[in-house]
Amino acid sequence: MDHHHQHHHHHQHYDGDENDYMQQEDDWDRDMLLDPAWEKQQRKTFTAWCNSHLRKAGTQIENIEEDFRDGLKLMLLLEVISGERLAKPERGKMRVHKISNVNKALNFITSKGVKLVSIGAEEIVDGNAKMTLGMIWTIILRFAIQDISVEETSAKEGLLLWCQRKTAPYKNVNIQNFHISWKDGLGFCALIHRHRPELIDYAKLRKDDPMTNLNTAFDVAEKYLDIPKMLDAEDIVGTARPDEKAIMTYVSSFYHAFSGAQKAETAANRICKVLAVNQENEQLMEDYEKLASDLLEWIRRTIPWLENRVPESTMQAMQQKLEDFRDYRRQHKPPKVQEKCQLEINFNTLQTKLRLSNRPAFMPSEGKMVSDISNAWGALEGAEKGYEEWLLNEIRRLERLDHLAEKFRQKAAIHEAWTEGKEAMLTQKDYETVTLSEIKALLKKHEAFESDLAAHQDRVEQIAAIAQELNELEYYDSPSVNARCQKICDQWDALGALTQKRSEALQRTEKLLETIDQLYLEFAKRAAPFNNWMEGAMEDLQDTFIVHTIEEIQGLSTAHEQFKATLPEADKERQAILGIHNEIAKIVQTYHVNMAGTNPYTTINPTEINAKWDKVRQLVPQRDQALIEEHARQQNNERLRRQFANQANVIGPWIQTKMEEIGRISIELHGTLEDQLTNLRQYEKSIVNYKPKIDQLEGDHQQIQEALIFDNKHTNYTMEHIRVGWEQLLTTIARTINEIENQILTRDAKGISQEQLSEFRASFNHFDRDHSGTLGAEEFKACLISLGFDIGNDAQKRTGLMDGEDFRTCLISMGYNMGEAEFARIMSIVDPNRLGVVTFQAFIDFMSRETADTDTADQVMASFKVLAGDKNYILADELRRELPPDQADYCISRMAPYTGPDAVPGALDYMSFSTALYGESDL
Repeated sequence: MDHHHQHHHHHQHYDGDENDYMQQEDDWDRDMLLDPAWEKQQRKTFTAWCNSHLRKAGTQIENIEEDFRDGLKLMLLLEVISGERLAKPERGKMRVHKISNVNKALNFITSKGVKLVSIGAEEIVDGNAKMTLGMIWTIILRFAIQDISVEETSAKEGLLLWCQRKTAPYKNVNIQNFHISWKDGLGFCALIHRHRPELIDYAKLRKDDPMTNLNTAFDVAEKYLDIPKMLDAEDIVGTARPDEKAIMTYVSSFYHAFSGAQKAETAANRICKVLAVNQENEQLMEDYEKLASDLLEWIRRTIPWLENRVPESTMQAMQQKLEDFRDYRRQHKPPKVQEKCQLEINFNTLQTKLRLSNRPAFMPSEGKMVSDISNAWGALEGAEKGYEEWLLNEIRRLERLDHLAEKFRQKAAIHEAWTEGKEAMLTQKDYETVTLSEIKALLKKHEAFESDLAAHQDRVEQIAAIAQELNELEYYDSPSVNARCQKICDQWDALGALTQKRSEALQRTEKLLETIDQLYLEFAKRAAPFNNWMEGAMEDLQDTFIVHTIEEIQGLSTAHEQFKATLPEADKERQAILGIHNEIAKIVQTYHVNMAGTNPYTTINPTEINAKWDKVRQLVPQRDQALIEEHARQQNNERLRRQFANQANVIGPWIQTKMEEIGRISIELHGTLEDQLTNLRQYEKSIVNYKPKIDQLEGDHQQIQEALIFDNKHTNYTMEHIRVGWEQLLTTIARTINEIENQILTRDAKGISQEQLSEFRASFNHFDRDHSGTLGAEEFKACLISLGFDIGNDAQKRTGLMDGEDFRTCLISMGYNMGEAEFARIMSIVDPNRLGVVTFQAFIDFMSRETADTDTADQVMASFKVLAGDKNYILADELRRELPPDQADYCISRMAPYTGPDAVPGALDYMSFSTALYGESDL
């Protein structure tokens, strides 16, 4: 092809760029419509191609139509493959932000001379797969294929030509296009083998094993050439015509991998060689200058620091200086020594290199010659040596000062700690309120303190000496040391004075307290017996007394008068005791002693003594009064006793006389019962007339009882005696009268003669020895013995009255013969109340029955029989006719109807009535 043709062709191609792209656009649309398998291949290939670039920016895409939707990775991809910066992306998540970012990418592609037809940002953002693949293909064409140029041929043709050239030596490879020519995989293997024969054993490959060939090529390319797998062996083998765009994209990666490397190598090598020499020399010069400047600057800064000889006042600050100097020696200086050495080496190396490469020798700038640096260094070393010596001397001086100051502080601190609270202790007035034993203890304690104080004198002197030395050595903190020393010395003097003062106060207090103690003891010795005397006196004066006679009360009064005579002497003793107390009070007041507590020897105090004394004085007149009153009472009692005795001594014998008279009368009664009754009644009247005298005596007795008089030596008669005698007198006379009356009744009822009655009476009285009006066992025994009975054990039954057994024996003695039942019946008659004694009345009644007619009920029955005209029954009319009306009514109302065989209407049973009258059915 001639030059012109070539040119024309090229031009035509260039002019047709726009059409070319258009054309491709149409092809692309048609392809997509035709074959979905191609879309699948493109999707895989384009994704891998994008990732091969994106990984340089540390990212990847997974899904081609999804991951470019927000425009961010799209912009990143363009930046990586173009090596240029795009406009700053928007980070928002909204659709508007995404469209904006995609547009920035599309604008960039357009700016690279590519016309984008029917590709809009919205479709990309919406994830339109067809559009997205089209856009990526446009990018691949522009950035990976358009710039390929092989012998005047460019882009697609250029790439095809490059493949043909490289595979020419391989007989079984014939590349004519970008689709079916590659199906057996040998083309890929040949490209790799041509450039890197060590990677593939080409001789072993077979044309009829496309899968192995393809996979071998893809694996090797990925592993050794850094070309990612962009195709699938199955897709290529399984598609009649593999996708052209996918194959082109993958093959372009081989072109870039191999062709670029070759060209650059040769061109660059030559240039680099020349440049490297110059660059290195220039760098060495620059380094020397900078290193020299830095080192000199450092020396300039360091020397003044080493020449500074201003001493620090404290050890700590000097130690810090030494520490800083050591740091300088250990850390700061060694690198500089290193730098100085390096500088000299660099300088020598540089001069040698310049000489060898025909370049002029190096001249450092003013003042940075190797000799300048050596001089500066020498000066540094000199300053350093002087500085170290000065530091060590200064530290030794401060060490000595510090040691002294520390010693001063330590001794001062010990001393101050010891004196802490000592002034307060010495000025306290504790001795004002203590007891004698406590003051003695305080004195002992103070003596101990005084010897302690003396022992501390040495230390105070040492402290003063150290302070003096520190002043002479010009210690930086001398003013505070002096102040402290002065304070210690002043305080020491003060302590001495206070110690003396306290010592005197303690001794003075001891003397006072000893005096007071003596007085206390004396007070106690005298107050105790006096107090006991007063307590005894109070007890005696208040002692209650019970007297019964004038003599006793006179005895008490005499004793009381004797006691009163001792009072003036006692008062003198009281005043003496109080005098002791006043003496103590005077001492306390005069010397202002604060008394601690009270008298240790006694609990008795003046107030108590005075109170008790007043009480005694108050009790004396009270006692006088009580004695006077009691005296009067006793006189009155004596009068009452005599008054009662005078009467009782008359009345008592009178009653006794009367009792005896009655006893005699009842035995020696004469005349008829009626005469006896009259005599007794008159006698009774004379006794009753004596009653007022008894009443008067009762009145006197009442007074005696009210006066609580319990004994009376003027008489042996008590009121009880008199009362009992009087009652007995009255009952005896009454009973005697009653017996006479009963005898009259008995006599009249039973028809017993006066003689019989007298006989019974005489025999009863004969055995009633004690005149009790009843027969007792003793009397009865006598009766039985007189009748010639031997009663045996019965005599031992001392019942005091006649009991059943005695009575039975008596009956037997009188000629009764009876069994148990008969005796029980008799007993029930004589002793109806089961009292076990037999009165005279009961005895008479029984004897009357026995001696008079015994068939009383039968007699009545016989009388009724007469009235009834011999019938066994009686009629009401017959009764009314014969008896008074009320008697008749009584009989009618009480008689039961008669029930015998001869009964008539209205017949009444007078027999059972008669029996019932006596209450005895079988007597």
